[in-house]
Amino acid sequence: MENVEKFDVSVILPIKTNKTLNFEDYFLKCIESLKIQKLPVNELVIVYGNDTTLVDYLNSFDFGDINVKLLEWTGEPNYAAQVNHGVNSSESTWVSLYEFDDEYSTIWFKNVKKYSEAYPNVDAFLPIVVDTDEKGVFAGFTNEATFAANFSSEMGVLTNETLQDYQNFQLSGMVIKKSKFIENGLIKPSFKLTFGYEMFLRLTQNGVKIMSIPKIGYKHINLREGSIFWNYKNGEQPLTNDEVRFWVESAKKEYFFINDRDIKYEVLGAVNNYYQVAIKIR
Repeated sequence: MENVEKFDVSVILPIKTNKTLNFEDYFLKCIESLKIQKLPVNELVIVYGNDTTLVDYLNSFDFGDINVKLLEWTGEPNYAAQVNHGVNSSESTWVSLYEFDDEYSTIWFKNVKKYSEAYPNVDAFLPIVVDTDEKGVFAGFTNEATFAANFSSEMGVLTNETLQDYQNFQLSGMVIKKSKFIENGLIKPSFKLTFGYEMFLRLTQNGVKIMSIPKIGYKHINLREGSIFWNYKNGEQPLTNDEVRFWVESAKKEYFFINDRDIKYEVLGAVNNYYQVAIKIR
């Protein structure tokens, strides 16, 4: 495929383990959606956890004509840290965040290229995301709110002001200029649950222009068993509504700081139905 036109983007795919329920089925569809893109990507950067069976699986997997870079992550499994490692190691002008159980629309990168040429002042593009459950049943849309009347000062554009009141946006599938992602601090590994929301607040605060493309660009399995958000909602100690609100408010306080301050949050316990929270800054 040396003479085939490609979009100058690196797809960043963090994987912790292949012991996740139905991993192989999801991964096959995930990679297939890259193989059949109307405009192929420059490279796929997989940042994998130190898991022998996962390493063997990836080394034997048929990626076809996709240019694949495998990077081992030897630290503690952490979505944000693995994404950051992949972005720093990528070799493209743009980067896109991917998950092993999701799928790109076949026209996604072709559309991003067209929009990036038509709107050269835009730094990041969001897909309209179709959320489904594990059985593929439709659950809703994400990132589409930028096209609602009076949502923001510019139709289709995500602004810091509107994020203060509306948090339903996803990083997955986003295509962003690598330089903008890095200079604005990447994803904060110390943040949990609302790391995407905090990232959007920080990017828009620092003048990064983010636009949603009004076409279906991404399929996301919402609350898959074993995922980060599934564990927060259905784990042995699921987060309460008070804790969720706390993380949203924490994102609103932290986004002013570009550098990850390694903040540790501890829930001390409930007092009169309100949670006391300790904030430790190293």
